[in-house]
Amino acid sequence: MGRVRIIPVLLLNKGGLYKTIQFKKTTYIGDPINAVKIFNEKEADELILLDYTASIEKRGPDFKKIAEIAGEAFMPMAYGGAIRSLDDAKKVFDAGYEKIVLNSVLFEQISLIERVGSIYGSQAVVCAIDVKKNWLGKTKVFAYSGTSSSSYTPVEWAKRLEQAGAGEIFLNSIDRDGTWDGYDTDLIHSVAYVVQIPVVACGGAGSMDDFKAAVTAGASAVAAGSMFVYQKKGMGVLISFPSQNKILI
Repeated sequence: MGRVRIIPVLLLNKGGLYKTIQFKKTTYIGDPINAVKIFNEKEADELILLDYTASIEKRGPDFKKIAEIAGEAFMPMAYGGAIRSLDDAKKVFDAGYEKIVLNSVLFEQISLIERVGSIYGSQAVVCAIDVKKNWLGKTKVFAYSGTSSSSYTPVEWAKRLEQAGAGEIFLNSIDRDGTWDGYDTDLIHSVAYVVQIPVVACGGAGSMDDFKAAVTAGASAVAAGSMFVYQKKGMGVLISFPSQNKILI
């Protein structure tokens, strides 16, 4: 038996927290500092903070803001969003983050994985894979917040990222994002069983049963957004965390 990490995902945009549905419809959630303080109290295993509009808006990380957020966290944190160089990565680590999340930049300079990993260790480099079906109905990897399709299938890209030195894969289903419909377990299974590194499942969680289904499919950890920031009935805003968060599989 092993304890499974449950990881809240917070989406940052110009200093505020938002939640998306299928990477499109956005809802303002509140202040990231308050959210981090709540997850401190709930003893979250880790937090992932993603500035989801930074790359598409061609702006760099807000290092001052993310340092302020990390300064309030009592748990390990990962940050992703517009990290495009080793210097960017260094500033994120210096701001107090244990891991960085790389995504769109990898289609242009996949060597950044090795450059960061050679200094901070491969465990500090999380590679995000955003997946959805394209207009032909084929499952492909997308970049720039789901706006740009690549030619890669999730399995192909996962293999390539592992070969490049990734320490962990953050696998996100765009089609399931914010839907509460459960994880895409077929997607999780297809990726988790072709790589040797941990796979963090994201996109669609609505219950503890969904967490267990993702782990059964091969995920090493589970991440969620809506489940932790909404009341399901009426969808009012209420940042929360399951009381039985220390699940064993």
